[in-house]
Amino acid sequence: MELTVLYRCVAALDVHQAKLTVCMMYENELGEVFSETQEFGGFKKDRFAMAEWVASFKPELVVMESTGIYWKSPYAALEGHGLKIAVVNARHVKQVPGRKTDIADAQWLAILARNGLLRGGFVYRPANSANYAWFHDRCKS
Repeated sequence: MELTVLYRCVAALDVHQAKLTVCMMYENELGEVFSETQEFGGFKKDRFAMAEWVASFKPELVVMESTGIYWKSPYAALEGHGLKIAVVNARHVKQVPGRKTDIADAQWLAILARNGLLRGGFVYRPANSANYAWFHDRCKS
């Protein structure tokens, strides 16, 4: 069975607390498929470097697993570049048994995304983020 390719260039992130593994999968004008994988740290400067690296490829879609709360910071960094991002449920992206590494997970996500087999979940965005942050801070104290 041959899968239909929907996206020529995708990025997939395997997100953890202290590390981001990113797999870029893209094809050239001849239809040859290439994959580049890079790991980034979990600090703010690393997230911005990751977002710059991903944006340099101009991906049609960026996907990441919704791993706890750790997806939020990379999501915000990527969103600043105006990229189309999908946060997918980790349960829907089960890895093939026996291949459990961060790089393999990122590559598997990229393959699924490239073929349009992933559906992004709902990400809440307040209408006025500045007012929401102020209100949220006021409710904490």
